Amino acid sequence: MTMHVDLPEETLAGVLAKAFGNRSFLIGFVITLLVAAVALLSFLWTPYDVTKLVIADKTQAPSAAHWFGTDHFGRDILSMIMVGARNSIAVALVAVGIGMGIGVPLGAFAAARGGLADEALMRVNDLVFAFPALLSAIMITAIFGPGAVNAIIAIGIFNIPVFARVARAGALAIWPREFILAARAAGKGMTEITVEHILPNIATLLLVQGTIQFALGILAEAGLSYVGLGAQPPMPSWGRMLFDAQTRMVTAPWMAIFPGMAIVVTVLGLNLLGDGIADILDPKSRRQR
Repeated sequence: MTMHVDLPEETLAGVLAKAFGNRSFLIGFVITLLVAAVALLSFLWTPYDVTKLVIADKTQAPSAAHWFGTDHFGRDILSMIMVGARNSIAVALVAVGIGMGIGVPLGAFAAARGGLADEALMRVNDLVFAFPALLSAIMITAIFGPGAVNAIIAIGIFNIPVFARVARAGALAIWPREFILAARAAGKGMTEITVEHILPNIATLLLVQGTIQFALGILAEAGLSYVGLGAQPPMPSWGRMLFDAQTRMVTAPWMAIFPGMAIVVTVLGLNLLGDGIADILDPKSRRQR
């Protein structure tokens, strides 16, 4: 039996032409690519050592020597933003991977089984969803202490019910379709149908949700670092940089402006990218950019 996928029958060239003709996708892709490039570059090079304190250079305004200025310890803010980018991306990426890796199978299983199993899983899902990432991080930190790993766990746990709901809703819309009934008549089991037919048909939905959760993961990581529950010094973090800048908004506003802009631009780029992907891959989309 031929697998049915609800995607438009277009060649790769056609999809690429549609992608680069979509302003939302193009802008989001460029922004996301630049942020990823900066994060990768920070592994090889930064203008200054982010772990080196130079008190004599503290709170210097942006200049030719320090394009984004320096913080209250004399550290170069541009260098810290570069290193902070890889920390934010890593935390958000792993957290989304945890949420998707656990939530999607749970949601697909709930939709396939139905009945009491579906009801029980969704009630547990609602219970987990009731605890925001910040509250989960506080509880985890109380047991294991603050750190990037615990932030990943907290954000990942928060993402599980999100992906479970999306996967379940998408799967429930596919199960009554004729090609699924044909697959069942051919003797295919629940797991086989889910893997071969359900997941490919909700892949676009999951991809778009993944970009949204990735953006939210970066915001959550910044929030956790802001309250001291994320990456710990001397590892730079955009949220920690904002925390350090809050008492210096008048004397050194660049300490808050540049990490704040990094967060805004990154989240904006990911949201535009997700919006563009939805336009390109969703055959029912009629939005014009």
